[in-house]
Amino acid sequence: MLLNKSDLVNALNVLSDGADVFVPGELGGITRFVPWDLKSGVELSGDNTTLPPKDIMFPKTEKMYAYTTGKDAQVKELADDRKQIVFGLRPCDMESIMRLDQVFFEKEFRDEFYARKRGNTTFVAIACAEPQKTCFCDSVGLDPNKAPGADVLLRDNGDSYGVTAQTDKGKEVVERLKDVLKKGETKPGSVKCTLKAKVNDELHTKLAGMFEHQIWDEVTKACIGCATCTFVCPTCYCFDINSENKGNEGVSFRCWDSCMFSEYTRMAGGHNPRPTKKERLRNRYMHKLSYFKDRHGSLLCVGCGRCIDKCPAHLDIAEFIDKAAEVTK
Repeated sequence: MLLNKSDLVNALNVLSDGADVFVPGELGGITRFVPWDLKSGVELSGDNTTLPPKDIMFPKTEKMYAYTTGKDAQVKELADDRKQIVFGLRPCDMESIMRLDQVFFEKEFRDEFYARKRGNTTFVAIACAEPQKTCFCDSVGLDPNKAPGADVLLRDNGDSYGVTAQTDKGKEVVERLKDVLKKGETKPGSVKCTLKAKVNDELHTKLAGMFEHQIWDEVTKACIGCATCTFVCPTCYCFDINSENKGNEGVSFRCWDSCMFSEYTRMAGGHNPRPTKKERLRNRYMHKLSYFKDRHGSLLCVGCGRCIDKCPAHLDIAEFIDKAAEVTK
């Protein structure tokens, strides 16, 4: 099926009837996924968004429980049951959602706050038409032409988008758009990333044996500890839980945190197992490239290149991977 680009607005209006639709756009001078309306517009061509769609599933600040104290103390879970459609995310961002699934549905644990959003969200991905200079997703096992985890995959055909339903949710989307879509063939994709990183099956075990290697002193020199990398990363999921009280009423909420902050691992007695930026950056890279692979069978880096593009100190995780690959002792 095909969606003429001239009919894109009509399609989004149809989908927004009964669901919150989020599209790539700009808010406050930053490209990100924004609620769809005619004023906001939608940008499906060009670069990937500065901020990933992660906060739609895992908000920066999320209220979890409301409670009262005293004789009639009560706790109420704050449920969010809105239907959502994330429209126009790239294959790397779709893959990042799959990584978050592994975290929030880990083994016997199930995060109900995430689970509700996941069950109520439909993902319409778009294959990459042109890679950015910092993209290296195919080095970490992804294909910029495919998004197997998405409910619907769009592919740029020039004047139209090829539309392919990949799940039952996707079939529902196509059915809703039946008056907008036209019959036609989708062109095959052939996009390849220009940036390559020397990732292989041995990388995660090799890094495990490099815990005390001097490479960590070298790579840390430029780091300023700002944590920009963690906040633009689509797979970072560190958070803190706090409460806010007013009289005998209160709310518990969680908010994003970062392993790149010194306070993150500081204990009540003052001890910090990661006292300098060296230990913190090492933990970040090891988590992305080794620890997560050991635990879940996949890398936690999806090669989106955001941390490379936005690091004010020009740290480059792909460059680090290449340097680690060259280490012989």
